[in-house]
Amino acid sequence: MPVMGKRMSWVVWSLLALAALGLLLRNVLAIPVLAPLDPNEGWNAAHALSLTTRGALYPPPGSLMVNNYPPLSFYVVTALTRLTGDTVIAGRLLSLLSFLLVCAAIALICRQMACGTRARLYAMLFFAAVLLIGSDYVAMDDPQLLGHALQLGGLLLLLRKRIFLAGTVFAISLFVKHNLVALPLAASIWLLWRDRRAGLQLLLCGGASAALGLLLFHHAYGTALLPLLSSPRLVSWANVRHAASQLWWAVLPLGFLAAANHPWKDFCRIYAVGSLAIGLVFSAGDGVDTNAFFDLALACCLAVGLDVEHGRNPAFASLCAAPLPLFLALHFHDNNFFFTHDFRAQSARDIIFLKSRSGPALCDQLSLCLWAGKGAQVDVFNAGEQIKTGARDPSALASMIAARHFAVVQLQELDAMGPVIHTAITENYRLHHGDDNGNFLVPARRAP
Repeated sequence: MPVMGKRMSWVVWSLLALAALGLLLRNVLAIPVLAPLDPNEGWNAAHALSLTTRGALYPPPGSLMVNNYPPLSFYVVTALTRLTGDTVIAGRLLSLLSFLLVCAAIALICRQMACGTRARLYAMLFFAAVLLIGSDYVAMDDPQLLGHALQLGGLLLLLRKRIFLAGTVFAISLFVKHNLVALPLAASIWLLWRDRRAGLQLLLCGGASAALGLLLFHHAYGTALLPLLSSPRLVSWANVRHAASQLWWAVLPLGFLAAANHPWKDFCRIYAVGSLAIGLVFSAGDGVDTNAFFDLALACCLAVGLDVEHGRNPAFASLCAAPLPLFLALHFHDNNFFFTHDFRAQSARDIIFLKSRSGPALCDQLSLCLWAGKGAQVDVFNAGEQIKTGARDPSALASMIAARHFAVVQLQELDAMGPVIHTAITENYRLHHGDDNGNFLVPARRAP
């Protein structure tokens, strides 16, 4: 590599390392802060709390709370809550640990692929930067990263020819987060291509383990898991177009991967194409976030590491990394807004306000309600999607709102649950205040 190219590469990766370390430190410091980073936090915490309060992890049909996630992460968070004393904080801590395990697994997998220290470091750094700059999932209460950590452990076992154990781990990961199908699928296709017998063994073990898990779930909860996972939601091409527009960080790695000639190019291509296609399919649904493309980020980071080690021009990897610090510089405020002192102060005031209202609350930021001592009453997103798709009759909830059952309502968007609920809210509640946590409404005075 020419001297100028080496210097530019050193500058790019140094900037990326500084940015990633700074953002990671920011996220670690935010773990104990009682401010909502994402609606997922309160939703996951509410269901984990149902285990500690001996409630139903999977509410009965017709309930205003909906659980469309597999069960394992809730049990892990519940166990950690005994250490932290707060379910949201326990989920954040689990997410941080999972993120660190994912980074470590990337390094170990790259070593199995004959990558040196520099290539392993760059692969880890690329993945960490994509997540820290392009998402809010690192140290956020959500099971996505725990599922990825398990799956990368399964891939590492597969590369070490522990096929039966790898299939079992892949199956277990699907009971943490059910959208993690890209890596098991890519690994199976790649292994079938290289060694049909080994590929069939992987499929047989993984399929048998998944089937056993479904049977155990039915025995434990008295219902089938798969129908619970398919809670209705609206889908649209607009969602897909928006998701595709956020994949700027993947353009160059995918381009270089198409022309790659290293020994692991086939696996990386299968993984990248599969994860991109599956991510785009999932992104059609309302409420699907950037986590749908974390498998694509993993495929790209492996491609970056392999290019550094085996590519003809290692400077290509630097070109892949260069847009990340530039994007962060241009969008610094948006990336850091939820960690500012002002937002923390707002959240503290909002929690005090919610606590001051005697009675149940309807919140789409369930973490605020939980911190205020309010139980989770309504799953605003999933119940709203069921109403919008016609799978749920809105009249029962509309009647509760008309009767002013809720002492306070907190919503980011008043029309989040469709026009019937929107009308019921506007006719029976008045705005008390609004801030970055949304609109806070209280019952309106009845007309004389």
